[in-house]
Amino acid sequence: MKWIILPPALPEDLNQFTDIPPLMAQCLYNRGIINPADADLFLTADERLNHDPSLLHDGAKAVARIMRAVHGKETIAVFGDFDADGVTATAVLVQGLQKIGGKVIPYIPHRVDEGHGLSVPGLQKLHEQGVSLVITVDCGITGSAEVEKAQEMGLETIVTDHHEPIGEIPKAIAITDPKLPDSRYPFRELAGVGVAFKLLQALFNATGRAGQENGFLDLVAMGTVADLVPLVDENRYLVKEGLLKLNSTRRLGINAIIDCTRLELGHINTESISYTLAPRLNATGRLDHASVSYELLTTESPEEAKKLASNLETSNSERQRLSEQFTDFAEEILTPIGPDTPLLMASSPEFRAGINGLVAGRLVDKYYRPAVIVEMRDEGGTGSTRSLPEFNIVSALSECRDLLSHFGGHAQAAGFTAPNENIELLRHRLLEIARRDLAGIELQPTINIDSEVSLASLGGEIPRFIDRLEPFGQGNIPPTFLSRKVKVIDSYEVGMDGDHVKFKLNDKGMVWDAIGFRLNHLNKSHPPFIDVVYNLRSNNWGGRELLELEIIDFAPSEQG
Repeated sequence: MKWIILPPALPEDLNQFTDIPPLMAQCLYNRGIINPADADLFLTADERLNHDPSLLHDGAKAVARIMRAVHGKETIAVFGDFDADGVTATAVLVQGLQKIGGKVIPYIPHRVDEGHGLSVPGLQKLHEQGVSLVITVDCGITGSAEVEKAQEMGLETIVTDHHEPIGEIPKAIAITDPKLPDSRYPFRELAGVGVAFKLLQALFNATGRAGQENGFLDLVAMGTVADLVPLVDENRYLVKEGLLKLNSTRRLGINAIIDCTRLELGHINTESISYTLAPRLNATGRLDHASVSYELLTTESPEEAKKLASNLETSNSERQRLSEQFTDFAEEILTPIGPDTPLLMASSPEFRAGINGLVAGRLVDKYYRPAVIVEMRDEGGTGSTRSLPEFNIVSALSECRDLLSHFGGHAQAAGFTAPNENIELLRHRLLEIARRDLAGIELQPTINIDSEVSLASLGGEIPRFIDRLEPFGQGNIPPTFLSRKVKVIDSYEVGMDGDHVKFKLNDKGMVWDAIGFRLNHLNKSHPPFIDVVYNLRSNNWGGRELLELEIIDFAPSEQG
């Protein structure tokens, strides 16, 4: 990895922050916080970041049509997606509409049989059930043809989404997407569940229930963190408040997951969502049907909650096994991978649609190249992509739209379908685009370091101030520090496969425990002194909060 120490702020910039240690002022500066007023808003993350839902694009139209459906006792369908963002968004809007008297049903498509987004067969099923209004969540902005088909069936459609608009905008009766070019909403990076929540907030405001929507913030926090949207601006507020709700949640399904894992109420943070809750919510949609996750989030039966949580545990274990199996398979297809290869693309009938994105992500992590995994089926290829900050994969797919049946997503994660006969041509086209866009760029993972510090200087108030920077996640990673010439007192491998390494480190008489996940391969020479890049983290052990280092990378010091 390449280490980049971010440039230090000027003394006059740091001197503005009279009540914050200089190191923390530097961390704020690195996050674009350059004055005390911005720092107060960032650190407090209070209701000032809770933007006015009346600013939603077509928000008034959506509220009026929904209220007409509620008063007219129409059957409303919430058409979701099968990932954690889509499932939580579906639960938020279904349960929220029920609170205002709506007759509403959820619809989550099957990943393999129907694919992502609106589908004509799905809409046909809803029409046959007597649905007259369909509200999409976390999908629909690229579904112009499907919305037109819905109209022909007699279904009216409201689209709520957060993906990039690509091509023709659907002719729905209302479209709420903060990424629309003419959107006046002040924050464009809401997750799908965030957009659904803001629509619900507008509905509750219109029906004299202002504030009651906050009961759904636990779901909003889970979906927002799971979808890897930037935890800045309004997302900071939603996740911070949502974590408070999550840590005292009465949702039987979430409590059942907690009982199956090592999580503890009161200690759930964004890391708990990213590594424990979200993978389990995603697992059923990858292997079977995401309705299991939806039912878990909404059940009121303790027995059902326990059973569904057990099902998620089984699915998650199988998801992990298949991810490893198909990553190995993809590497066999791709071998050899040379230093001049700008993009990785593997296609085979053996791949599985629900696992492809995970495989692509693992390849990106290992080789630091955009990766595309395609499952070849009789009706066409279904691809999942993961990319780098240096390469916008949706933009690349847009240049290949003539070869694709459908595509959509984000700059670093997208999906598509294409006729089988176009897959090889697509591979060549994407390689050409990657070769052009990545020319002259050193494809090497980098670590942005907030500051080089003495390890011994990180006591006192520093850990408390670091806690104030939470919630951490995409766009606001934990502060990263570099300390040089730290003495290694002890080191040993941990983990079932010995992939991780634990250290006991000494700097100027201060001893620290440290762990490096998947870094034991760097410790073969057992250096006596190391330069170490790390985050500070609290480890709850036996009811006590212990401070330790989470090592991101390390190297032998040049001299002891």
